[in-house]
Parts: sequence; C-alpha cells; structure tokens
Amino acid sequence: MDKSIKTAVYDDELRLEAYRFDGIMQPFPNHFHEYYVIGLVERGERCLSYRNQEYTIRAGDLLLFNPGDNHACSQTDGGTFAYRSINISKEIISELSMEITGRKNLPGFSPTVIRDREAVCCFRTLHGLIMDSSREFKKEENLLLLLALLIRRYGQPFDEYVPECREEIESACAFMETHYSEHISLEQICRHSGLSRSTLLRAFTRSKGVTPYCYLENIRIGAAKKLLEQGTAPVDAALMTGFSDQSHFTNYFSRFIGIAPGVYRDIFTAKEKTGGRSHE
Repeated sequence: MDKSIKTAVYDDELRLEAYRFDGIMQPFPNHFHEYYVIGLVERGERCLSYRNQEYTIRAGDLLLFNPGDNHACSQTDGGTFAYRSINISKEIISELSMEITGRKNLPGFSPTVIRDREAVCCFRTLHGLIMDSSREFKKEENLLLLLALLIRRYGQPFDEYVPECREEIESACAFMETHYSEHISLEQICRHSGLSRSTLLRAFTRSKGVTPYCYLENIRIGAAKKLLEQGTAPVDAALMTGFSDQSHFTNYFSRFIGIAPGVYRDIFTAKEKTGGRSHE
C-alpha cells in the first residue's frame, strides 16, 4: 500500500510552484524541465544522474537544476525518499536576477549538488512560508535572499557593493514603526523609502543587522508586550499588533521572549493581585 504524501502548491504572489514529497520510492526517468528547480533532500539516499554524470544525494543536499538539463534519479538505500522543491520560470528568474545583479542574464548554477547550511536554512524558511500560504512579505524577502546567495556563490558573479542609504533605511524603519499594526508589503516599504527590493534588503541588513521583516517582528512583539502588561487578552494583542492569527502570534512571541503570551500576561496580573510582588 502506497503511504507516500505528495503536496503541490502554486504561490500567486511569487508566481512559482512548491512541492513536497514524503515517503516516495518511485524512480524518476531521464527528463528535463523548462524552468529552474531548487530542491532539498530531507531523507533517503538516491543516485542522481545529471547531464550524464552520477551523484549520490543524501539528506541535507541542496539541488540546483538549470532549465533544459537532463536528469534522473532512483533510490539506493532500500528506504523511502523525502524531498521538497520550488520551480521558478525563466521569466521570473530573469526579473529577479535583474533586480539582484543589475543584469537580466539568466544564471547558470554549478555545481548541481551543494551542501550550504545558510542556503538550506533560507530555502526551508521560504518553502515553509509558501506551503503555509503566508501573505507576509517575509516570503518575498526570503526568495530574494536565497537567489542572491545562490547567484553570488554558484552562479554568475555580480557586484557585491552595498550602498549605505542611511536616510532611506531610517525612512523604512519609520514606516514600519507607524504601520506595524497593518498588513505591510515589501513593495510598500520600497515605495516609501525609494529603494528597490534587492537594494533595501542588502542595505537594511547591513545597517540594522537584521532583515526588514525581522525588524517588523521586533516592533510588533514590543508593542504586544505593552498590551499584555496592561492585561490585554493574547488574542486581542495579536490582532492589534498586526499578526494574522493568535497561533502565529504565540509562535513568534514564544520564540522571541521565551514564554507564551498568556504566561507573560499572567506575570503582570499576578503582580496586581499581590500588591506589586511577583511570584513563581
């Protein structure tokens, strides 16, 4: 009985496909795609034939398939295979490459099998956001960061000069600090600051040490803390600070603060009941 799980999602904001296969055993015959494929092996061992050269791929390997390059693979360890990937058209890669490098040339990635912890981390985040149907600009941010990293390390070289853009960055910060309770897009921040998406990401990260979305998260968490300290219910604090739902809010709050928002609120409720004395 086939217990494999196959999930496919089309993201209409990023205009790309995302796939996740878990528990599959089927081989894939020699074929090629007209688009770019970025894939991550999560479990299992396979023999990959790419442009008639053989590779052994294992968990943690990131795969970069260029359009038109033939490839095939089959299981070699007797187990099952888990794999996630995104498919990006040449048109979208060309647009993003122009924004990242200043040139509209299509990159040719090499080698095809890489082990790059930073790239894998960025890919996992991006893929998870796509599969969760996220509407936050963190998704767009991670796509640009991932492609910039891959082009820089494994594609055509480009100028890594990062302008300071101090006034523009402060303008972007001010915009997020004013509108954090709303649904903000990366495009809105770019229009307000007068920077392209790629320039904003690089200059902002260099200036602030975090990405724009991480900066926005911190603003939202800080505002939520103040509301919780005043006794606001976590579900209301989530909605008042721009989080899409309470679950999303709870996950972020716990990751930043170390405790759940309800627990944080109870600390201040307990102080009021004990005349200002906190207790364990």
